[in-house]
Amino acid sequence: MLVRDAHIHEMPSVGDLRVTTYVGQGLLAGDSDYVPTLHAIGASGDGTVLVAVDGDEIVGTATLMPFRESSEIALSAEETEIRALAVAPAAQGRGVGRLLLRAVVDRAARDGARHLVLSTQPDMVAAQRMYASEGFARLPERDWSPVPGLGLLCFGLRLS
Repeated sequence: MLVRDAHIHEMPSVGDLRVTTYVGQGLLAGDSDYVPTLHAIGASGDGTVLVAVDGDEIVGTATLMPFRESSEIALSAEETEIRALAVAPAAQGRGVGRLLLRAVVDRAARDGARHLVLSTQPDMVAAQRMYASEGFARLPERDWSPVPGLGLLCFGLRLS
């Protein structure tokens, strides 16, 4: 298994993987207004989309989004957001998520980020355990709600 930059022609498949994973796990309703946004993250070149591939199959993805005025939780140019980490249901439990997380941390550090931040749903308990085991700390002061009834938990990792 290897992690690499997504190719532009793969972006529709990457978006499908994200949506299928989130909907399949009950984290997002299939008719949610957020589906098109989740599908399109990084497709316009505004971030770095990484994919985990097993042979020719994309089995996971994560996106790095540098700070911009519309950032959801990044507060300054020193911060980069991790967005849309998703592992295909058939590949879960094989370390794909951890491999992707380590790859985005390495890439962010190489690109000069000083602080990585991310949001996760309270029900994503396995992901939260993984973030903590990789050195991410809770940032409860940054918890937020993008829509009524959906609270997101924030985590951060200082990079040297």
